Amino acid sequence: MRMNKGGALEAARRLAALLQAERFGEIVGLFAPPLRAAVSAEALRLAWTAEAAGQGGVKVIEEPVTEAGEADLVCVRIPVTCANGSFTVVTSVGDDGLLHGLRLDPHGGAEWQPPHYADADRFTERDVLLGPGPLAVPGTLSLPIGSGPWPAVVLLSGGGAFDRDESSGPNKPLKDLAWGLASRQVAVLRFDKVTFAHPDRLPSDFTMADEYLPHALAAVRLLRQQPEVAPERIHLLGHSMGGKVAPRIAAADPSIAGLILLAADTQPMHESAVRVARYLAELAPGPSAEEAVSALVQQAASVADPELAPDTPSSLLPLGLSAAYWLDLRAYDPVATAAQLVCPMLILQGGRDYQVTVADDLTGWQRALAHRPEVTIRIHEETNHLFFPGTGQPTPAEYAQPGHVDPAVVDEIATWLTVGEGMPYGAA
Repeated sequence: MRMNKGGALEAARRLAALLQAERFGEIVGLFAPPLRAAVSAEALRLAWTAEAAGQGGVKVIEEPVTEAGEADLVCVRIPVTCANGSFTVVTSVGDDGLLHGLRLDPHGGAEWQPPHYADADRFTERDVLLGPGPLAVPGTLSLPIGSGPWPAVVLLSGGGAFDRDESSGPNKPLKDLAWGLASRQVAVLRFDKVTFAHPDRLPSDFTMADEYLPHALAAVRLLRQQPEVAPERIHLLGHSMGGKVAPRIAAADPSIAGLILLAADTQPMHESAVRVARYLAELAPGPSAEEAVSALVQQAASVADPELAPDTPSSLLPLGLSAAYWLDLRAYDPVATAAQLVCPMLILQGGRDYQVTVADDLTGWQRALAHRPEVTIRIHEETNHLFFPGTGQPTPAEYAQPGHVDPAVVDEIATWLTVGEGMPYGAA
């Protein structure tokens, strides 16, 4: 029987009161078991602190509003007014009175619009399925109009449960790239991450390698089968963690022609998580921000501990990730792996990126690879982590504003792919 709206409102009001008091442990107690298994109190605290800090701090949590939901769920939206903006807590309440979903919606319903550099008349798209069995994921293949054969890229999104477009609020940076590059005679394949498509089917010992390699390699194989694609010119384009893992994928398939790494991190992730949390806490200081940083410091120390074991509970580790995930990350060195590859690389970094930075991450790539003639490293000074242009101190709030990947970034990638990887632009 569908949960009545009065009962859903009562549950949402309890959630709103606990959010106001920042009692995140009690909020997790309101979750249905699948959501409780996926979202820890500390992960929720970090997400709330980041969103609030980016908007100048929470001022008022408004009265919840119900709307139609799926199946036996009632969707509830809780508006949150901040000093410099607003966002919405969106939850779904079941007939058991528990919360079956929870997300922070920063964009207020704005829809993605194609960037000016995309011309939908210059390419076609079709749906594909990647990987075998129950963990197969859907994707989209964008092919330039014409016989080709075209150079191609597989897009790899950042860390987290992202869809094929890397959707975040009103923004879809991977769709920007796919449409921009396909308009410039580059074939593009992008796909939903398995963490997005099948979050309930993942094993407890799931790792970064499991998250990326099977479907990325399947994407390369599928591109190689397309008559419109030049099989010797298939590349990986990874953003953030997708860039971090790209050398690992290329090491597993030497036929990959080259790598494009966008804001690819080299600092160990447990260390960068603490750095970013401290940055956000400085934007909106307060007890909750301090508690979030303190808890994360302790969890990061557990990751760094040589005694970290596969059975260490994820509640003791950052971001709710398992010990197996952290052990796999700890054992992987993206810079050393890239240094062993012989393929060309284009490494781009946003100068306004506070998540992956020039000082903490790009220097790793520069030290290992800047001397190699087939590696190009550039900083786009005015762009943030999504390679959206902007000014001033970067904050999470700008991710909530509709934007697009800087056309200069799209142009640089397209030129590198179509003129010749690793060669000076304009070379024959």
